[in-house]
Amino acid sequence: MPAPNEISVNQLMRLIGTPDAPTIVDVCIDEDFAADPRLLPGSVRHSHKDMPALAAVLDKQHVVIVCQKGKKLSQGVVAWLRTQGMNAEYLAGGHHAWRDAGAPLIPASALPAPVNGSTLWVTRHRPKIDRIACPWLIRRFIDEKAQFLFVSPSEVLGVAEKFGATPFDVEDVHFSHRDENCTFDTMLTEFALETEPLLRLANVVRGADTNRHDLTPESAGLLALSVGLSRQYKDDTEQLNAGMALYDALYRWARDGYEEGHDWPTGKR
Repeated sequence: MPAPNEISVNQLMRLIGTPDAPTIVDVCIDEDFAADPRLLPGSVRHSHKDMPALAAVLDKQHVVIVCQKGKKLSQGVVAWLRTQGMNAEYLAGGHHAWRDAGAPLIPASALPAPVNGSTLWVTRHRPKIDRIACPWLIRRFIDEKAQFLFVSPSEVLGVAEKFGATPFDVEDVHFSHRDENCTFDTMLTEFALETEPLLRLANVVRGADTNRHDLTPESAGLLALSVGLSRQYKDDTEQLNAGMALYDALYRWARDGYEEGHDWPTGKR
């Protein structure tokens, strides 16, 4: 019988990528992490030896603790956090169970260095498709606290240099279009997030972003919604916040609802 404070790999996989995803904390010791330097999507590393600092950062959030095998480290951390009134669970089987299930793991080497506690990104202002889709991907699968700067196209690289931000979706940078693929595709590859739902969503994004509406029937609709969002909001950050809900819905479609249709009258062709 499962322990009341454990979560299975399948249960956690269903939460990651959604607004209801828990904060995931990797407490693997350095030797174990060095043997496999990959992280569950959206997770952060923290030492099990500094619990007061961890509790202060989490601030009563729903949290899942991950160690190598789901034994003493994660269970001990969870028990301590629960004494502080926190909603904490440990991943059953730990990192090994997640890996053995074929669930996505992000290479730590692919992650930009944080700036003041979170990753910082910069791109061109007035976003439409890629520049909303990529921030959504980052916040849902890489860093929930990621910050995004929208600036004039000519200033992106200068802002990146001065502020330590990672540039994306501009020419001649690491995270950008490659051949016929868009920046969203590039990020899926670099972060090893090429799951079936995200690849399905990527086809829609690519078709809309590169004006190739023959790729998927949904691409033209995404373009229309994206243009509408850009006309509705003058502030790029407000537009991004609104766009998060759009991509949350598209992800759930790509994961669970892509085969569902709709007709009228109900039940008739």
